[in-house]
Amino acid sequence: MEEPWMTNRGPIVATALDVKKAEAINTLLVHRIDILPSKPGDVIRPFALGLWNDIRPLLKPDMPVMSLRRATSAFLHSKRYYFACAQPDSMRHDVAGNPIEPLSPEDRLAAQERLAALRQTQAKSSVPASEPKSPPPPALSKAELIRASLLGGRKLSDRIAR
Repeated sequence: MEEPWMTNRGPIVATALDVKKAEAINTLLVHRIDILPSKPGDVIRPFALGLWNDIRPLLKPDMPVMSLRRATSAFLHSKRYYFACAQPDSMRHDVAGNPIEPLSPEDRLAAQERLAALRQTQAKSSVPASEPKSPPPPALSKAELIRASLLGGRKLSDRIAR
């Protein structure tokens, strides 16, 4: 994808899965952060650069930093988050959810490319139903394999044909 999208596709809203990911982040923090969606239909807002430095101090004392990192990563590397970042008029937001600055064209293009890669990976992983799968070869015992090698494969081909 060489050229960035030029048309806005509207606000990207959170699904139930996006809300679960946001709740996973919020449960690790001493208080909720408003940038994250709280219910399906809320707008997904791109994070400001360096927002981790604002979120990290909010981690509950008994929680490991790695848990917060993983939960945040799951949210930030989702298809809908990339889609929100890829919009031509997308803005970065602070912890309170206030717009701070527009995403740079380079960041928007990177989000569009990552979104395209995710879609391509998803398309490759779905197996077409029209392709018939060949049955697995019959399981042969060790004795049958030895017999087949001694007989030059004649008995093996007879067994497979049955």
